Amino acid sequence: MSVVERVRRTLLRETAHQVIRDAIVRGDLAPGSVVRDADLAEELGLSRAPVRDALARLADEGLIETKPQSHTRVTPLLSRDVRDAAAVVRAMHELAARTAVPRLSDADCDAMAAANDRFAAAARAVDVDGALRADDELHDVLVRACGNRAVAATIDRYTPLIRRLERIRFGEGAGHQSVELHERLIEACRARDAATATAVTTEIWRELEDLTD
Repeated sequence: MSVVERVRRTLLRETAHQVIRDAIVRGDLAPGSVVRDADLAEELGLSRAPVRDALARLADEGLIETKPQSHTRVTPLLSRDVRDAAAVVRAMHELAARTAVPRLSDADCDAMAAANDRFAAAARAVDVDGALRADDELHDVLVRACGNRAVAATIDRYTPLIRRLERIRFGEGAGHQSVELHERLIEACRARDAATATAVTTEIWRELEDLTD
């Protein structure tokens, strides 16, 4: 019974973390807004313990900042931490491309092309959530194919910190250029040209880093 209880508490903590993280990324909890564990616990229908655990984890991930005896709030959007996270995510995607491209199958390249079609359609419709989902699906092909769990874990760890910037980018109509960059990336992948694929990947993610300026 004690094992079941431990698992149940872990699941509650994970659920609270995911829901609060997604609310921050979407902007439902805006940068700089004060958050209270009691209010969040009531809204989520949870006790305060898993919410406090989730907020502590989000603080470690850079999405929440806490000043003892003062406040707990969502971190500002533009900060050195965001720039650092964008650089790390770029480096991981570069490594994924460099490692994965020689291993890709034709089906992998077709999956990337299909994801880019969905991305283009979402961008035309100004469907930010759809665009981000398709963008993830495209790049995840390379992340999976590279077979490096540390790369995947690092991308998962730091992407939420920069996702707010990506939402602004796609919301301002930057999708068209991204479609073209994706096409160049897919072309390099089909040619199994790892060097060009890595260079295009660098170009894609440096655009995001530039937003922090």
